[in-house]
Amino acid sequence: MKQFIILVVLLLPLQIKIAHADPGCQDANVISGSLITDICWDCLLPIRLAGVTMSSGGESTPADAVDAPLCVCQDNLGVPQPGVTTSMWQPARLVEFQRVPGCSSVLNGTVFPFDRLNQGHHQRGGEQGPQGTFMHYHYYAFPLLVMLDLFVNPGCVSDGMMDLDLLYMSEVDPTWNNDELAFFANPEAAAVANPIAITACTADAVSSTAGTPLNSMFWCAGTWGAIYPLSGNQYTMSSLVKNTSLLKVKVLAALHRRGLARRTMGTSAMCEPEIDVTLDKDMYKYTLLHPIPETSSAHVTGESPFTWGMAKTIPAVGEDLIYTIWKWLDCCNRDFQ
Repeated sequence: MKQFIILVVLLLPLQIKIAHADPGCQDANVISGSLITDICWDCLLPIRLAGVTMSSGGESTPADAVDAPLCVCQDNLGVPQPGVTTSMWQPARLVEFQRVPGCSSVLNGTVFPFDRLNQGHHQRGGEQGPQGTFMHYHYYAFPLLVMLDLFVNPGCVSDGMMDLDLLYMSEVDPTWNNDELAFFANPEAAAVANPIAITACTADAVSSTAGTPLNSMFWCAGTWGAIYPLSGNQYTMSSLVKNTSLLKVKVLAALHRRGLARRTMGTSAMCEPEIDVTLDKDMYKYTLLHPIPETSSAHVTGESPFTWGMAKTIPAVGEDLIYTIWKWLDCCNRDFQ
């Protein structure tokens, strides 16, 4: 009897560990050397200083980017202070898509205590339920240049983010799980829920694949599909890369509508980010961080996955994708020290 009790005591920690293990939640090993090796450093370019492009390589600049050399902002006392325009692409956010509710691959495979009522799935259809895909998302602040103390002047940290932080979880957002709630939260979806509006997205698909998404077509995400409704449900049998690409645009569109994502591009946003309830698609670009990172170039909103997303998933262990979201920042740099 004594030997049995000793055996139970020795096996108890193992039993607890097995009980809490979740084979569906992977560790993406983000907080590691991946912060150097899995980042597209060429995607920082071009960099503008005082209206002059300091580098000729890299990606194109947005159409509404500031090209004036000088700027003026007011301090806390309302006194105008002159500055020099500084503009560049910055890795600003991470978004991960998960089938397991509460799973965070970014945070080393941590599982938050959510039940499986809204379990995600890939390409389900037929006898298993309605055709389509549903995934949860977690949205993180990812000011990589600030974290590594690279390139960024303290006066141009526009949103005040200094470290990796969890900003939003879809598990606590009922509009992400329910199409009807998403519609009532964003009733403009009714204006574009027709065949004519969907057919018009063809123009955005062509322009996006050429590198220039059309901001005027706010309901379109190029070749990825229609943005509305702003929920996590998709009723098509597309590739995993294409599905998650559309989801990340839905995430940004929904957060802009709520004032949780702000505009950092243009003259009006040079002194501080401004609330903009519409999504400027050309203010963003993206790189895949996990499972197979994009390290040589970025893709724009709606760009065909055939140009960047082929062979980017790994069966079983690499089907919950993580994207780095890059934002164009126009800043009035008043720190000359």
